[in-house]
Amino acid sequence: MKITSQTKLTDNVFELVLQGNEVVKNAVAGQFVHIKINTGNDPLLRRPLSITKINNEQQELTVIYRVEGKGTKQLALKNETEYLPVLGPLGNGFPIAEAKAGSTALLIGGGIGVPPLYELSLRLKENDVNVIHVLGFNSKADIFYKEQFEKSGDTFIATIDGTYGIKGTVIDVIYEQGFNFDIIYSCGPRPMLKAIETEFPDKKGFQSFEERMGCGIGACFACVCRVKDPLAKATYKKICSDGPVFAIGEIEI
Repeated sequence: MKITSQTKLTDNVFELVLQGNEVVKNAVAGQFVHIKINTGNDPLLRRPLSITKINNEQQELTVIYRVEGKGTKQLALKNETEYLPVLGPLGNGFPIAEAKAGSTALLIGGGIGVPPLYELSLRLKENDVNVIHVLGFNSKADIFYKEQFEKSGDTFIATIDGTYGIKGTVIDVIYEQGFNFDIIYSCGPRPMLKAIETEFPDKKGFQSFEERMGCGIGACFACVCRVKDPLAKATYKKICSDGPVFAIGEIEI
């Protein structure tokens, strides 16, 4: 896919826009793409990046990533007009139809788990679902896409150090604001997902899991997770091919 833009959002978070019809036309909110950084073998493995936005008219999709290791450091140096080998879209995506028109969906994101909620928010709003966003970051300097989310629905920010919004976690925001909602969609670090599962056991909801992946298609078994239901036919599922989205309570956290 062709790089059409690369933008630095924070000190270590970048927005990458890619163009390519075959990947874009089949993509849905919550899926991911597997990007090979270079044509050689350094780094060897592709990087799984959640889809942030889908623009069918321009045949573009946006991904947001955090620079952490060798691969993402190299990706951040890529320029417009360069091409990247992209496998995707992969995974199952969010079940948007579970949120009915006129209902309220609570979208909860933490850190680099925020990006996949953006396309979801746009599609829910398109379906006449009222959307509330609760986004958690470590500090004010780490916040990104706040203005974009605000255009789609009410948006509340939590920062661990209290430098912006409400000091604390996304759970603190939810209780402080006393939201009424019908369904939860969330993505973020496992402690956050576990807290959501614990605090709202009676709410219907879905969680997208972040995980290191090798192949992205379920062949290497690098991203298996244990199924919570002891009566389930399979005791493990693969986050890349069975997920990355699962019903709340479906797998062990």
